[in-house]
Amino acid sequence: MRALEQLTRFGWEQALSCLFPIAIFASLAITQIVPLPYIPRYDWLLIICLLMQWWMVRSGLETRDELKVISLFHLIGLALEVFKVHMGSWSYPEEGYSKFFGVPLYSGFMYASVASYLCQEWRRLKVKLVNWPPFLAVVPLAAAIYLNFFTHHYWIDVRWVLSGLVIIVFWQSWVTYEVDRTRYRMPLALSFVLIGIFIWIAENIATIFGAWEYPNQSDAWSLVHLGKVSSWLLLVIVSFLIVATLKQVKREDSSRIETSQVI
Repeated sequence: MRALEQLTRFGWEQALSCLFPIAIFASLAITQIVPLPYIPRYDWLLIICLLMQWWMVRSGLETRDELKVISLFHLIGLALEVFKVHMGSWSYPEEGYSKFFGVPLYSGFMYASVASYLCQEWRRLKVKLVNWPPFLAVVPLAAAIYLNFFTHHYWIDVRWVLSGLVIIVFWQSWVTYEVDRTRYRMPLALSFVLIGIFIWIAENIATIFGAWEYPNQSDAWSLVHLGKVSSWLLLVIVSFLIVATLKQVKREDSSRIETSQVI
Protein backbone atom coordinates (compact mmCIF):
# COMPACT_ATOMS: atom_id res chain seq x y z
CA MET A 1 0.00 0.00 0.00
CA ARG A 2 2.83 2.39 0.89
CA ALA A 3 4.51 1.72 -2.46
CA LEU A 4 1.26 2.45 -4.33
CA GLU A 5 0.74 5.69 -2.40
CA GLN A 6 4.28 6.81 -3.17
CA LEU A 7 3.88 5.92 -6.84
CA THR A 8 0.63 7.95 -6.95
CA ARG A 9 2.31 10.95 -5.30
CA PHE A 10 5.24 10.64 -7.69
CA GLY A 11 2.87 10.51 -10.68
CA TRP A 12 0.99 13.58 -9.42
CA GLU A 13 4.21 15.58 -9.04
CA GLN A 14 5.24 14.50 -12.54
CA ALA A 15 1.87 15.67 -13.90
CA LEU A 16 2.24 19.07 -12.19
CA SER A 17 5.74 19.35 -13.65
CA CYS A 18 4.25 18.78 -17.13
CA LEU A 19 1.86 21.75 -17.03
CA PHE A 20 3.52 23.49 -19.97
CA PRO A 21 3.70 20.34 -22.18
CA ILE A 22 0.10 19.51 -21.27
CA ALA A 23 -1.01 23.02 -22.26
CA ILE A 24 0.73 22.61 -25.63
CA PHE A 25 -0.90 19.22 -26.27
CA ALA A 26 -4.32 20.57 -25.29
CA SER A 27 -3.83 23.56 -27.60
CA LEU A 28 -2.80 21.30 -30.48
CA ALA A 29 -5.88 19.11 -29.97
CA ILE A 30 -8.34 21.99 -29.59
CA THR A 31 -7.05 23.96 -32.59
CA GLN A 32 -7.08 20.78 -34.69
CA ILE A 33 -10.70 20.00 -33.84
CA VAL A 34 -12.13 23.53 -33.57
CA PRO A 35 -11.06 25.97 -36.30
CA LEU A 36 -10.24 29.35 -34.75
CA PRO A 37 -11.13 32.58 -36.61
CA TYR A 38 -9.15 35.46 -38.13
CA ILE A 39 -5.59 34.11 -38.06
CA PRO A 40 -3.97 30.76 -39.00
CA ARG A 41 -3.68 27.91 -36.51
CA TYR A 42 0.10 28.20 -36.06
CA ASP A 43 -0.31 31.83 -34.99
CA TRP A 44 -3.01 30.93 -32.47
CA LEU A 45 -0.63 28.31 -31.04
CA LEU A 46 2.10 30.94 -30.67
CA ILE A 47 -0.28 33.29 -28.84
CA ILE A 48 -1.41 30.48 -26.51
CA CYS A 49 2.20 29.50 -25.75
CA LEU A 50 3.16 33.11 -24.99
CA LEU A 51 0.17 33.52 -22.67
CA MET A 52 0.99 30.22 -20.95
CA GLN A 53 4.59 31.30 -20.44
CA TRP A 54 3.45 34.65 -19.04
CA TRP A 55 1.04 32.92 -16.64
CA MET A 56 3.70 30.44 -15.46
CA VAL A 57 6.00 33.29 -14.42
CA ARG A 58 3.21 35.55 -13.14
CA SER A 59 1.79 32.80 -10.93
CA GLY A 60 5.19 31.93 -9.50
CA LEU A 61 5.27 28.44 -11.02
CA GLU A 62 8.47 29.46 -12.79
CA THR A 63 11.13 31.84 -11.60
CA ARG A 64 12.82 34.50 -13.71
CA ASP A 65 16.03 32.44 -13.70
CA GLU A 66 14.08 29.44 -15.01
CA LEU A 67 12.54 31.68 -17.67
CA LYS A 68 16.06 32.50 -18.87
CA VAL A 69 16.84 28.78 -19.17
CA ILE A 70 13.57 28.12 -20.99
CA SER A 71 14.22 31.03 -23.38
CA LEU A 72 17.64 29.55 -24.15
CA PHE A 73 15.97 26.26 -25.06
CA HIS A 74 13.50 28.11 -27.26
CA LEU A 75 16.41 29.51 -29.29
CA ILE A 76 18.27 26.18 -29.36
CA GLY A 77 15.14 24.36 -30.51
CA LEU A 78 14.24 26.97 -33.11
CA ALA A 79 17.73 26.82 -34.65
CA LEU A 80 17.46 23.03 -34.87
CA GLU A 81 13.96 23.27 -36.36
CA VAL A 82 15.02 25.70 -39.11
CA PHE A 83 17.89 23.42 -40.12
CA LYS A 84 15.88 20.18 -40.01
CA VAL A 85 12.99 21.64 -42.01
CA HIS A 86 15.49 22.95 -44.57
CA MET A 87 16.98 19.43 -44.84
CA GLY A 88 13.52 17.89 -45.29
CA SER A 89 13.53 15.88 -42.04
CA TRP A 90 10.00 17.11 -41.30
CA SER A 91 7.74 19.99 -42.30
CA TYR A 92 5.04 22.40 -41.16
CA PRO A 93 2.59 22.32 -44.09
CA GLU A 94 0.01 24.79 -42.77
CA GLU A 95 0.04 28.53 -43.38
CA GLY A 96 1.07 31.04 -40.73
CA TYR A 97 2.18 34.64 -40.37
CA SER A 98 4.66 33.72 -37.64
CA LYS A 99 6.66 31.23 -39.75
CA PHE A 100 10.42 31.79 -39.92
CA PHE A 101 12.16 29.98 -42.81
CA GLY A 102 9.23 27.58 -42.94
CA VAL A 103 9.16 27.02 -39.16
CA PRO A 104 6.34 28.44 -36.99
CA LEU A 105 7.72 30.22 -33.94
CA TYR A 106 5.50 28.21 -31.59
CA SER A 107 7.70 25.17 -32.32
CA GLY A 108 10.45 26.56 -30.09
CA PHE A 109 8.08 26.27 -27.14
CA MET A 110 7.92 22.50 -27.63
CA TYR A 111 11.63 22.37 -26.80
CA ALA A 112 11.20 24.99 -24.09
CA SER A 113 8.47 22.82 -22.52
CA VAL A 114 11.06 20.07 -21.96
CA ALA A 115 13.22 22.58 -20.07
CA SER A 116 10.13 23.73 -18.16
CA TYR A 117 9.42 20.13 -17.15
CA LEU A 118 13.00 19.62 -15.95
CA CYS A 119 12.99 22.85 -13.93
CA GLN A 120 9.60 22.09 -12.38
CA GLU A 121 10.60 18.52 -11.53
CA TRP A 122 13.89 19.69 -10.06
CA ARG A 123 12.08 21.93 -7.60
CA ARG A 124 9.05 19.74 -6.78
CA LEU A 125 11.03 16.54 -6.17
CA LYS A 126 14.04 18.30 -4.60
CA VAL A 127 16.38 16.71 -7.14
CA LYS A 128 20.03 16.32 -6.18
CA LEU A 129 22.93 14.97 -8.21
CA VAL A 130 25.49 12.51 -6.86
CA ASN A 131 28.97 12.21 -8.41
CA TRP A 132 28.26 14.83 -11.08
CA PRO A 133 31.10 14.76 -13.66
CA PRO A 134 33.51 17.70 -14.08
CA PHE A 135 32.38 20.77 -15.99
CA LEU A 136 35.06 20.18 -18.64
CA ALA A 137 33.56 16.76 -19.43
CA VAL A 138 29.88 17.77 -19.39
CA VAL A 139 29.93 20.90 -21.57
CA PRO A 140 31.92 19.47 -24.54
CA LEU A 141 29.75 16.33 -24.48
CA ALA A 142 26.53 18.35 -24.58
CA ALA A 143 27.92 20.51 -27.39
CA ALA A 144 28.99 17.45 -29.40
CA ILE A 145 25.55 15.84 -29.04
CA TYR A 146 23.80 19.01 -30.22
CA LEU A 147 26.19 19.55 -33.14
CA ASN A 148 25.70 15.95 -34.30
CA PHE A 149 22.04 16.77 -35.04
CA PHE A 150 23.43 19.09 -37.75
CA THR A 151 26.64 17.42 -38.91
CA HIS A 152 25.24 13.92 -39.47
CA HIS A 153 23.58 15.24 -42.63
CA TYR A 154 27.03 15.89 -44.12
CA TRP A 155 29.23 13.45 -42.23
CA ILE A 156 28.86 10.17 -40.37
CA ASP A 157 26.26 9.90 -37.60
CA VAL A 158 28.16 9.43 -34.34
CA ARG A 159 25.12 9.26 -32.04
CA TRP A 160 26.03 5.77 -30.82
CA VAL A 161 29.59 6.86 -30.05
CA LEU A 162 28.16 9.80 -28.12
CA SER A 163 25.73 7.49 -26.33
CA GLY A 164 28.68 5.34 -25.28
CA LEU A 165 30.50 8.41 -23.99
CA VAL A 166 27.41 9.36 -21.99
CA ILE A 167 27.46 5.95 -20.29
CA ILE A 168 31.19 6.28 -19.55
CA VAL A 169 31.00 9.87 -18.26
CA PHE A 170 27.90 9.25 -16.11
CA TRP A 171 28.62 5.66 -15.08
CA GLN A 172 28.91 6.57 -11.40
CA SER A 173 26.38 9.41 -11.43
CA TRP A 174 23.01 9.17 -9.68
CA VAL A 175 20.01 11.40 -9.37
CA THR A 176 18.16 11.48 -6.05
CA TYR A 177 14.64 12.81 -5.55
CA GLU A 178 12.17 13.14 -2.69
CA VAL A 179 8.57 11.90 -2.52
CA ASP A 180 6.64 12.64 0.69
CA ARG A 181 9.84 13.12 2.73
CA THR A 182 11.31 9.82 1.48
CA ARG A 183 14.39 10.06 -0.75
CA TYR A 184 14.95 7.69 -3.64
CA ARG A 185 17.75 7.38 -6.16
CA MET A 186 18.14 6.28 -9.77
CA PRO A 187 21.11 5.89 -12.13
CA LEU A 188 21.29 9.09 -14.15
CA ALA A 189 21.62 7.23 -17.46
CA LEU A 190 18.38 5.34 -16.73
CA SER A 191 16.52 8.59 -16.10
CA PHE A 192 17.70 9.82 -19.53
CA VAL A 193 16.29 6.71 -21.21
CA LEU A 194 12.92 6.91 -19.42
CA ILE A 195 12.41 10.60 -20.26
CA GLY A 196 13.42 9.95 -23.87
CA ILE A 197 10.85 7.16 -24.24
CA PHE A 198 8.05 9.30 -22.78
CA ILE A 199 8.94 12.16 -25.14
CA TRP A 200 8.79 9.73 -28.10
CA ILE A 201 5.28 8.75 -26.98
CA ALA A 202 4.40 12.44 -26.70
CA GLU A 203 5.83 13.00 -30.20
CA ASN A 204 3.42 10.45 -31.63
CA ILE A 205 0.50 12.24 -29.96
CA ALA A 206 1.77 15.60 -31.23
CA THR A 207 1.96 14.40 -34.85
CA ILE A 208 -1.60 13.04 -34.59
CA PHE A 209 -2.69 16.59 -33.77
CA GLY A 210 -0.63 18.03 -36.63
CA ALA A 211 2.13 19.69 -34.62
CA TRP A 212 4.47 18.84 -37.52
CA GLU A 213 4.66 16.22 -40.26
CA TYR A 214 7.28 13.64 -41.16
CA PRO A 215 7.67 12.69 -44.86
CA ASN A 216 6.03 9.28 -44.27
CA GLN A 217 3.00 11.01 -42.71
CA SER A 218 2.13 13.24 -45.69
CA ASP A 219 -0.62 10.91 -46.98
CA ALA A 220 -1.80 9.43 -43.67
CA TRP A 221 -0.61 9.39 -40.08
CA SER A 222 1.75 6.58 -39.10
CA LEU A 223 3.73 5.74 -35.99
CA VAL A 224 6.92 7.75 -35.57
CA HIS A 225 9.88 5.45 -36.23
CA LEU A 226 11.20 3.85 -33.06
CA GLY A 227 14.68 5.00 -34.02
CA LYS A 228 13.59 8.53 -33.08
CA VAL A 229 13.84 7.43 -29.44
CA SER A 230 17.64 7.70 -29.76
CA SER A 231 17.30 11.26 -31.08
CA TRP A 232 15.02 12.29 -28.23
CA LEU A 233 17.29 10.50 -25.75
CA LEU A 234 20.24 12.59 -26.90
CA LEU A 235 18.17 15.77 -26.90
CA VAL A 236 17.01 15.01 -23.34
CA ILE A 237 20.63 14.54 -22.33
CA VAL A 238 21.55 17.94 -23.79
CA SER A 239 18.56 19.51 -22.00
CA PHE A 240 19.40 17.87 -18.69
CA LEU A 241 23.09 18.74 -18.92
CA ILE A 242 22.34 22.41 -19.57
CA VAL A 243 19.78 22.64 -16.75
CA ALA A 244 21.96 20.67 -14.32
CA THR A 245 25.08 22.71 -15.13
CA LEU A 246 23.22 26.00 -14.59
CA LYS A 247 21.76 24.65 -11.33
CA GLN A 248 25.23 23.63 -10.17
CA VAL A 249 26.68 27.04 -11.06
CA LYS A 250 23.83 28.82 -9.23
CA ARG A 251 24.29 26.59 -6.17
CA GLU A 252 28.01 27.38 -6.08
CA ASP A 253 27.28 31.10 -6.40
CA SER A 254 24.77 30.87 -3.53
CA SER A 255 27.30 29.01 -1.40
CA ARG A 256 29.95 31.68 -2.03
CA ILE A 257 27.47 34.43 -1.11
CA GLU A 258 26.53 32.64 2.14
CA THR A 259 30.20 32.09 2.99
CA SER A 260 31.07 35.75 2.40
CA GLN A 261 28.15 36.83 4.59
CA VAL A 262 29.35 34.60 7.42
CA ILE A 263 32.89 35.95 7.11
